[in-house]
Amino acid sequence: MARDSEPPEFEQALAELEQLVETLEHGDLPLEEALRRFERGVELTRHCQTALKAAQQRVEILLRRNGEPGPAPFEPAPEGSEETAGRAAAQSREPAKL
Repeated sequence: MARDSEPPEFEQALAELEQLVETLEHGDLPLEEALRRFERGVELTRHCQTALKAAQQRVEILLRRNGEPGPAPFEPAPEGSEETAGRAAAQSREPAKL
């Protein structure tokens, strides 16, 4: 496995990680090779986690720049509840806001 001096792009790292997992799941590698691939998988996992965290921070900064207080957790109302039905009815009566 060749290692470049620059870290791989997120998508490349994720694809390589998926391939490593598939190879390791077959379980037909010698122990030392399996350990080397596992170690590479850990490196790729950390790289992906760092990239995702950086992307999340960028999104939060962009949201704050637009005057929004920040991300809020999405909690959908249960289907068929009065809140969902009431919201749907109210939205159908209101003209679309652009």
